Amino acid sequence: MLTLRQLRHFIAVAEAGSISGAAQATFVAQSSLTLAVQQLEDELAAPLFERHAKGMTLTHQGHQFLRQANLILATVENAKFSVRQGMESLSGDLTLGVTSLVSGYFLMDILTRFRACYPGVNVRIVEDERRYIEHLLVNGEIDIGVLILSNLEDRHALQTEVLVHSPYRLWLPPLHPLLEQESIALADVAAYPLVQLNADEMERHARQIWARAGLHPCIAMRTASTEAVRSMVAAGLGVSIQPDMAYRPWSLEGSMIEARQLSDLNEHLNVGLAWRRGNSRPELIAPFLALAREKMPGRKPVA
Repeated sequence: MLTLRQLRHFIAVAEAGSISGAAQATFVAQSSLTLAVQQLEDELAAPLFERHAKGMTLTHQGHQFLRQANLILATVENAKFSVRQGMESLSGDLTLGVTSLVSGYFLMDILTRFRACYPGVNVRIVEDERRYIEHLLVNGEIDIGVLILSNLEDRHALQTEVLVHSPYRLWLPPLHPLLEQESIALADVAAYPLVQLNADEMERHARQIWARAGLHPCIAMRTASTEAVRSMVAAGLGVSIQPDMAYRPWSLEGSMIEARQLSDLNEHLNVGLAWRRGNSRPELIAPFLALAREKMPGRKPVA
């Protein structure tokens, strides 16, 4: 397969008339230039140069290929220039709404990449509860939300796109008795103290899970802090059922946390984007959506 590096090396040799001259002009090793030319000739199944004592001259096929190689590199440079120009020229204000749990695991990565691509855009962040973020989206007071989509209420007014489906898993301390079982079910978990995260309506999700299973867990602690959940679990003070996106194998104290799948829990948490329906949306939403979709496996558009 042809590469841009091979094309550049070929052009350098063609312009210099020799491998040694091209090496001096480009500060590239002669062996790399020789290999590039040989690979191109093998790929094209045609001789590009005539070798002689005073250097190298292009064959008829070489002259034809040189024109195309220059066109290819010029096209690539034009494309790069267009992209850079588009990024640099884009400006304005973009207001993002985010909920607390999502902000810690998704927002910074997306925001860092967006600011690197579009330095002229001023991004403002509003962090609040899902109900308020949804209210601001519907009213057009913020442009786009990055939040848990499972609890959205005003779906007819919002368009959404799932970026991540995050399955639930059981967090346990090392040497916990449940780790000895081949399969762990919700009924097994209900027999042990449970640490419940209540940030970002997670307690609401938990109540639904336990209600559908017809079980009543023993809640040892409720907290709005994911780090507190980790510390409690790692210290052996309880177990916890959390979405996989929040899992880290260590607590702040450096203690280990295990995670196991539950045999009868197939639910997952949908995390993604929401913006107001309609044709007249702010122009900055489109580039933000495109960038947020990158490196996000399992995304799924929903109506």
